Amino acid sequence: MKKIDKLVLDAIIGPFLITFLVVVFILLNVNMLKYFDDIIGKGLDYWTLGQLFFHFAVFTVPTAMPLAVLLSSLIAFGNLGEHFELTAIKASGVSLVRVLRPIFFFVLVLTAVAFYANNDLVPKSALEAYSLLYDIKQKKPALDLREGSFYNGINDISIKVNKKFPDGITLKDVIVYDHRKNDGNKEVTIADSGRMQTILNERYLKFELFNGFNYTEGASNEREVIGQKKNRNSETLSRSKFAKTQVVFDLSSFQMDRTDKKWFQSNRIMRNLGQLNGDIDSVRKEILSQRLNHYLYRPSYFNYYFRKDTTIMPPEVYAHKLYRDSINSLPYRDKMMPHDAKPVPPTVEKVEAKDTAKPKVESKPAVKSKVENKAAVKSKEEVAASLKRPPERRRDDKKFALQNVKRKPVRKPAGKSLPKKADAKNVVIAAPPKKKIPMSDSAFQAKVDSVFKSEPTSEVLQGAANMARQVKSQVQNANGSIDNYTTELRIFEIQWHKIFASSFACIAMFLIGAPLGAIIKRGGLGVPFLVSILFFIVYYVLTMQGEKLAKQGSLSIVAGVWMADALLFITGLFFLRQARIDARLFEADFYSVVVDKVKLWFIKKRKGNQSQPV
Repeated sequence: MKKIDKLVLDAIIGPFLITFLVVVFILLNVNMLKYFDDIIGKGLDYWTLGQLFFHFAVFTVPTAMPLAVLLSSLIAFGNLGEHFELTAIKASGVSLVRVLRPIFFFVLVLTAVAFYANNDLVPKSALEAYSLLYDIKQKKPALDLREGSFYNGINDISIKVNKKFPDGITLKDVIVYDHRKNDGNKEVTIADSGRMQTILNERYLKFELFNGFNYTEGASNEREVIGQKKNRNSETLSRSKFAKTQVVFDLSSFQMDRTDKKWFQSNRIMRNLGQLNGDIDSVRKEILSQRLNHYLYRPSYFNYYFRKDTTIMPPEVYAHKLYRDSINSLPYRDKMMPHDAKPVPPTVEKVEAKDTAKPKVESKPAVKSKVENKAAVKSKEEVAASLKRPPERRRDDKKFALQNVKRKPVRKPAGKSLPKKADAKNVVIAAPPKKKIPMSDSAFQAKVDSVFKSEPTSEVLQGAANMARQVKSQVQNANGSIDNYTTELRIFEIQWHKIFASSFACIAMFLIGAPLGAIIKRGGLGVPFLVSILFFIVYYVLTMQGEKLAKQGSLSIVAGVWMADALLFITGLFFLRQARIDARLFEADFYSVVVDKVKLWFIKKRKGNQSQPV
């Protein structure tokens, strides 16, 4: 490494680390101020607060990294320009691009680190931070007894303390109302003094009361046992005096319960590139399925008209139909098989052939079950028994069989006679089917005309209106679901591009900060801080507006997400060009020269118009 590279790197590494920590601290405070009311007063321990702050600090890295690069570049090259070190380097024949080269490689490393943080660290930290914040919001406030007011934080218990000593344990004039029986203020405890402390890992609250009374109002125990109704005359009041008593209350509702993180994983900021790719593919398939269902269900919308009309599906919908049909045609075993598993080839049975010249496949006879064999034997026995019956009885059985069993008629083959009487028992003669007389065209047309010329009834009109409303509702529901899935698809695609765009912003900020610091030639935190804040506001506004337009569909996803980076990158190239030619953009003489050139151009143009002949 050359000395000039070491000089430039030493000038930027220190300011970058300081500015990065400062920016993370500022952004962390801004984020935590939004949840200040949800955190204060919950009695959280230092470990829980440390986890929450750490994960939110990691969550701010995508925003803090570009701002730190911009601010450190401005400070580093402003200091080099202010101390004439940059002028000496240029005087020695080294160009500004050569001076920026080591810092550019350093910024490339920072871009890779920012991409790793955006893709791996930020989703995990966002999941941890927001799941922990949700549990903190659900947690009850810590036990806080105030003097002269009732405390109702414990379920079905009201406590009033007239005086609370500085140690937080000793109490004076304590009143406890027990409402756990849900029958009013019928159990009251009054004590002159007491002590309060939590026990068993703060799961229970123990009151140690001194010199008091316990009042209990209710019906007689004997009447409750025998099941008699309560009345006002049977109400009793008992008072018991105590010198010391202990009351224990359950504080399990004050403990913070952790929710399963799987309920928060579907949010876009908690997904990396691989998970976002899967989400985008799933949402696209869902949109295509909704569109395909609309085309498939369309014939059911019309009972009489347009049933045979064909509508050409879009290519992507038709391709999804073929894909879905191919998936549905697979057997259940192939559907449940993992993608990396290899299918087992079907086993092929060997066929033994007697004749080697002409092999034949011997088909095995179908094995009948025991039930079928018994039925066959039974039917043969019935046939044999019917043959032994007298002819008159057999004729009755034959008529009964012809009336209850429909068989196909036996036609006489051409050139052959019917079987003989000996084989007649195996032949069943059925009655010929009735022939339908076709309707003539004139009769059919008259029937159709009579149907169409008849006036529709109120029931027919109401049914048609209901059918039209149903079709309209189904179409609106399909379009609404497609719009919702399309919006969700845009959100996931925006987050996918945002992971790359926020990392590339480090390069764009470097191209602005380093040349601009060389032009301004002011070090410290004054002017660089103001300039960096100005450009960061522009970057933030362009990013938010681009994402909003892309989410609404007014702008493409790529243009909306990359708009801020592209504009800042072009601005950085402009500042780099001006820095190479030593332009004085922030001096009054530069702008006075530009104004004089514009005035001279207008004067020459006016004289040229006057010299032209009319």
